[in-house]
Amino acid sequence: MTSSCIFVVEDDPWYADLLEYHIKLDPAYTVEKFTTGRECLKNLYKNPLLVTLDFSLPDMKGKEVLKRIRESRPDLPVVIVSGQEDIRTAVDLLKDGAYDYIIKDEDTRNRLLNVIRHIQENSRLRSENEQLKEIVSKKYRFSNLILGNSEAIKSIYSKIELAANSTITVSISGETGTGKELVAKAVHYSSNRTKNPFVAINVAAIPSELIESELFGHEKGAFTSAVTRRTGKFEEANKGTIFLDEIAEMDLNMQVKLLRVLQERELFRIGSNTALKIDVRIITATHKDLAEEVSKGRFRADLYYRLMGLPIHMPPLKERGKDVLILAEHFASEFCRENGKDPVAFSTDAKKKLMSYTYPGNIRELKSIIELAVLLADKHEIEPEHITFRAIDEKKELLAREMSLEDYTREIISHYLQKYDTKAILVAEKLGIAKSTLYRLMKKYNL
Repeated sequence: MTSSCIFVVEDDPWYADLLEYHIKLDPAYTVEKFTTGRECLKNLYKNPLLVTLDFSLPDMKGKEVLKRIRESRPDLPVVIVSGQEDIRTAVDLLKDGAYDYIIKDEDTRNRLLNVIRHIQENSRLRSENEQLKEIVSKKYRFSNLILGNSEAIKSIYSKIELAANSTITVSISGETGTGKELVAKAVHYSSNRTKNPFVAINVAAIPSELIESELFGHEKGAFTSAVTRRTGKFEEANKGTIFLDEIAEMDLNMQVKLLRVLQERELFRIGSNTALKIDVRIITATHKDLAEEVSKGRFRADLYYRLMGLPIHMPPLKERGKDVLILAEHFASEFCRENGKDPVAFSTDAKKKLMSYTYPGNIRELKSIIELAVLLADKHEIEPEHITFRAIDEKKELLAREMSLEDYTREIISHYLQKYDTKAILVAEKLGIAKSTLYRLMKKYNL
């Protein structure tokens, strides 16, 4: 039975034939008729598009049939077609879940056909929506989304899988441009919430006086500029996931309110006394050290422990070795496809040049470098001269991070090992140290 089949439940054979005649004027629909409620219920496995239901049947009341249909098939539209004109009965049936209530009169045919058209259109839109969600889900499967073959990325895959198979809160850290939002999407679209909303909000981009309204919404008239009711991001994300990027930038007053929402799993729109229950998964991200922010009094310890959950640290691109080349080839292929260009390859020297750089802007910077290189390449191969590095003064950028001497030492050794493809003798020579010293430092820093 196709989804274009309509069940007509009517104990008057003449009227059942009349409904069938009107419905089948559109050849897209077929009709199956039943004279009792039990016959209809036994055949629901055939997955009809909708059920037209007479209120008075020989074996049970239409109200009881409606209840049984709602219990077994809550998504199936039921249209009551009855001779009863009692408004109270109609209202009660609509409250019980009937899609519509149509009185048997000269206008029944037109009203029924309009309802069928609306239901068919809604069914089509639902089907398209499910297909779109499936496409999005496949697109954001983490193996498609977060590319790389380094040990660091394999570890990220393992943590994403752990997060996706649980309800734990996830906290993502890492430098700007390392792909923190992609990890959040990968967790969401790999979890059982995949068909529900993923809502992202950058806390740092919203003025502190507007953040509460943005997150929790407000009622009309709650303040001077509140001319209409506003639904907040938490409501939008209900049954799904909310991603709070740059969470460290949230002011202390708002942190208290967020903590309450997380603890109580309910929120109040500004200007409302009605609590709204929410079921939202929280994923946060920051490029700062949240523990350090707590120690400096800029982030609440109780909120920190509430949000920490499963920590996922995104490594900077310079620590991901040959992932640089995997990403470069992906960005080149993507850019060629989007711009109708023939595929390009990277020469050996171009690959060496890409591997020699530290990428202070991380993946975001690499993507920009590759897109420009594809445009500059006059043939089907990218050469070193097509690759342009336009970083901010790396020395200033490095020193601005105010690390310990040991951290700087580790950073320098890591950089040279990547640049010279872990050739220890060459690295030791470039650094002006003995090979044994280099090995000792590599062991000390787990490089």
